[in-house]
Amino acid sequence: MNPLRPDHSRDTHPITPDWVADAVFYQIFPDRFARSGRVTGLNLQAWGDTPHFHKYMGGDLWGVIERLDHIQSLGVNAIYFCPVFQSASNHRYHTHDYYRVDPMLGGNEALRALIDAAHARGLRVVLDGVFNHASRGFFQFNDLLEQGEASAYRDWFHVDGWPLQAYDDTRPANYAAWWGNRALPKFNTGNPAVRDFLWDVAEYWMQFGIDGWRLDVPNEIDDDSFWQEFRRRVKAVNPEAYIVGEIWGDAHRWLQGDQFDAVMNYHFTRPCLAFFGARTLDHPMNERSGTGRVDPMTAEAFAARMTDVTRMYHPDIVRAQLNLLDSHDTARFLTAVSGDATAYRLATVFQMTYVGAPCIYYGDEIGLPGGPDPDCRRAFPWNEQEWDGDTLALTRALTAARHATPALTRGTFEVTHAQGEGVVFMRRHEAGNAHIALNTAPNEAHLPVTGVTPGQYRDVLTGRTLTLTADTPLSVPARGALVLVPLG
Repeated sequence: MNPLRPDHSRDTHPITPDWVADAVFYQIFPDRFARSGRVTGLNLQAWGDTPHFHKYMGGDLWGVIERLDHIQSLGVNAIYFCPVFQSASNHRYHTHDYYRVDPMLGGNEALRALIDAAHARGLRVVLDGVFNHASRGFFQFNDLLEQGEASAYRDWFHVDGWPLQAYDDTRPANYAAWWGNRALPKFNTGNPAVRDFLWDVAEYWMQFGIDGWRLDVPNEIDDDSFWQEFRRRVKAVNPEAYIVGEIWGDAHRWLQGDQFDAVMNYHFTRPCLAFFGARTLDHPMNERSGTGRVDPMTAEAFAARMTDVTRMYHPDIVRAQLNLLDSHDTARFLTAVSGDATAYRLATVFQMTYVGAPCIYYGDEIGLPGGPDPDCRRAFPWNEQEWDGDTLALTRALTAARHATPALTRGTFEVTHAQGEGVVFMRRHEAGNAHIALNTAPNEAHLPVTGVTPGQYRDVLTGRTLTLTADTPLSVPARGALVLVPLG
């Protein structure tokens, strides 16, 4: 046993919110999801136009409320929103006012109505917290620009010299900003006033009724004590709140039980691209995207890597990881594999049957394409004739099976076969084991399945009933899968 990964098999009390293991998340980029028409007087792009860094489509929270039927029909029971607070950017990572939902999204009134409507349907709501940096329009930084060294908020930021140059790229900015972007001045989180302000924001929206926080670039607040107090305050309001950090690499530092519950699982994303998209990877696309270069993987390499990912953290944390195939920071999976819908569907089968909380990026369920930012943030096409009905039906079938089958949410992950382009794994659970077979080859494959409890199983993808014995070989369609759940 690896001494850095102690045996937690005897632990009985979850160290992460128990509901997350049963969650299916839906990520929404608010400006591009749905426009209600209730927010008027705006200069907007036509819905569906080519996304632009500085233009608005005008999606709003009222529009989300109007589309909750669609969201719920996906089997989704939790929504993660990209930032919703007032900002002079369509992505709203440039926060102006942390206590005010952007009026373009409908303001605090719309968020109140959305939370109430979501909770009435059993949907949880997680907001994006951007606490490492603010914006040039943030009042305290604006005061710094206006008053210079005399500003009452001089110590809220990292000032290197005077005068500050917030807009003139030909001269030194004289203040620290996120990756040198002058539009995003970095908070001085060593300042007690700043710490109290950010913690109060976290508490305020928890008391408002949200169910957790997704934390933007939290590793750049390089201070465990800040996040430890953040957790204490959030969990004091709601002990079942979900705190998930955007950490792209190793996250052990933040997953000791005193900071985050889980992280966005990009360790899951890359192997899925590498294996399911091995034949069609668009290397230039990925190299321009957040995922970076991804090289093809064999079944053996994929199985080994995903087994390692499953063992990376405490089992409760693994069950709470946010498993995503793409996001607002990457090219969409479909485009990253050159439009190969079979690769995306196979990856979705794995996502929905693997341990952890799957997260659907809005539009993926109907085949919405998109390259790197801003193209990955296209407007949702609400004309159903434009939808990929096969992908939508597959998504619904998989989420329904996940909710109905304890093994798919709570079972262990055990690979039973991996060779060439075929993988078979089992989710073992006392209520009955599930067996999943994946074939990325262009022809039908006969894959062995071991560890079967003899009996009848239903294939989630076709509805067929199969009778399995201890060593029944599985006939798996070309570029297809079997998801076998126990009957009875």
